[in-house]
Amino acid sequence: MKNTKAIIFDAYGTLFDVNSAAEKSKEKLGEKWESFANYWRTTQLEYTWLRSLMNRHKDFWKITEDSLDKSIKVHKIDNSLRDELLDLYKVLKPFSEVERTLKTLRKSSYKLAILSNGTPSLLNELVNSNSLENIFDDIFSVEDVGIYKPDSKVYDIPINKYKIQKNEVVFLSANTWDVSGAGNYGYQSIWVNRSNNIFDKLDFTPKHEVSNLSELLDLI
Repeated sequence: MKNTKAIIFDAYGTLFDVNSAAEKSKEKLGEKWESFANYWRTTQLEYTWLRSLMNRHKDFWKITEDSLDKSIKVHKIDNSLRDELLDLYKVLKPFSEVERTLKTLRKSSYKLAILSNGTPSLLNELVNSNSLENIFDDIFSVEDVGIYKPDSKVYDIPINKYKIQKNEVVFLSANTWDVSGAGNYGYQSIWVNRSNNIFDKLDFTPKHEVSNLSELLDLI
């Protein structure tokens, strides 16, 4: 990793806990809150991939709304919770080690950035609501290219901005499909395996796997 010039993070599930919106409403959602949260997330991702394949792009916030609407119906959740859950999704909480790790990296010479499916306004609100606004050099959104990860045009965005080589980027994601997409593209991809999961078979195996972001500090 000696040639690294930029360290780039996925946002949802990597820096920010996508289940934290439902968790904050778990008393109202009841014991099914976690299965509901997982279904919402899975449907959200499926919609990004399907829309990319169909060339029917919608921004991530609209997809988040659409996937929530389906999840509410499937799990028979009171629709009065819809606005509350959407408001909470805008201010997802970061994982416990994120702030310390990012502030340590900020002292280094690396470019630090987010590369996410989220819209610019969503990502900025997430960063600002968690007091991380002075950390990143750039917050890159797929809205710049109008298609979702793992399309290679998304991974092109920081390469074009920084004028660097693909293998000069260290990319971290908790999503195996994103790790594979970025790794097949040419990034040095690291899997953030928080839940001791099994990696997907997508023609890429990451050289490094960490259980949380703080372990990145030992690698670099």
